[in-house]
Amino acid sequence: MIKQLTKQHRKKLRKIHKSCKDKRHADRIKAVLLRDKGYSFGEIANILLLDDSTIRNYTNDYETYGVEALLHDNWKGGKGKLIKEQEIELKDHIDENFYLTTKEIIHYVINKYGVQYKERGMNNLLHRIGFVYKKPKQVPGKADQEKQKVFIKEYRILKEAKEKEDKIWFLDGVHPRHNMIPSHGWILKGKEKKLKSNTGRKGLNINGALNIEDMMVTVREDHRINAESTINLIKQIEKKQPKGNIYLIADNARYNYAKLVREYIDKRKRIEIIYLPPYSPNLNIIERLWKFYKKEILYGQYYVTFEEFVQKTRDFFATATTKYNKELNTLLTYNFQNIFA
Repeated sequence: MIKQLTKQHRKKLRKIHKSCKDKRHADRIKAVLLRDKGYSFGEIANILLLDDSTIRNYTNDYETYGVEALLHDNWKGGKGKLIKEQEIELKDHIDENFYLTTKEIIHYVINKYGVQYKERGMNNLLHRIGFVYKKPKQVPGKADQEKQKVFIKEYRILKEAKEKEDKIWFLDGVHPRHNMIPSHGWILKGKEKKLKSNTGRKGLNINGALNIEDMMVTVREDHRINAESTINLIKQIEKKQPKGNIYLIADNARYNYAKLVREYIDKRKRIEIIYLPPYSPNLNIIERLWKFYKKEILYGQYYVTFEEFVQKTRDFFATATTKYNKELNTLLTYNFQNIFA
C-alpha cells in the first residue's frame, strides 16, 4: 500500500478529480484514492478495466513525483539526481553487466557517483532509461559465432544445390523421464495449484531424425543411444527415403563420430554426414520438435504408470505431423535462431 494520504491530500485529489476533463487523468487519481482505501491492485484494475501493472505505475508515480505525474501524459519525472552524462554512462554499464537486484545497482551508484537512491526511485530511473526486469536468455557459453555463421551459409548452399530427391535430415536424441514437468499456468489468485508427480527415475532413450522439407519424423527407442542405435536410425531413414542423396546433420555427440557409424556411412555413396559446430543446439531443428513434444506430453501432465507415459509418447510421434500440422509447419522452419542477437 502507498503511504497513507493525509486529509488534505485526499481533499485535493478529489477536487482535481472533479474538475478533470480527461478520463485517463481521472482514472489515475481514482487509482490512488482507491489504493489509499485499501483496495488491492487487482481489485482496482477490475474496477477501472485496466491491468495491475498500470495501477502500480500510477501509484508509484504519485508517491515519487506527486499529482503532477498523474495529470501529464508521457510523464518523465522531476529532475534526476544524476546528470544526463551520468545516466548515459550508467545505462551503458548496466547493459554490459548483469545485476540481479536493484539494491546492487544502488550500491554501484553510491560508490561511483556518491548519489543515494531509494529502491523505488532507482526502479523509476531504470524504467525511464529503458530497462525492464526480466529473465535473461541462457545460451551455450562456448558457442562460436563465426563457426555458426559458416555452417548457416554452407547449409543454405547445400539446400539450393541439392536435387529434388535429395533430403536433409536433422539427427538428435532426447531422454524424457516418467515425471510431470511443472510449467506456468493460470491459477486463482491467492491459491496454490498442486500437481502430482512420480518418484521413479524411469525414462526413454529416443533417437530421432527430422526432414522438415517433407515433414517426416523417424524415431526409435533404444536401451541407450550409441553407435549401434545411430546406425539403426540411419537404416530407418534409408527405408523411408529409397531414392536420392541423404544428408545427415548431427551434433558432436561421441557416438555420431564413432568408427562404426563412419564405416557404415562410407560404404554408402548416397549418405553424407555433416557435423554442427560445437555447442550449437540452436542450429539443430529437431530440438524444436523435442521442445514441442515436452510441451504437449510432459508439461503439467501426470501419468500414473510408466506404460501410459510410453504409449502417450509413441502416439505423439506417430501422429505429430498430422495432428499438429499447423503448429509444426510454423515451428519447424529453416529460420535458424540467432543466439548472439
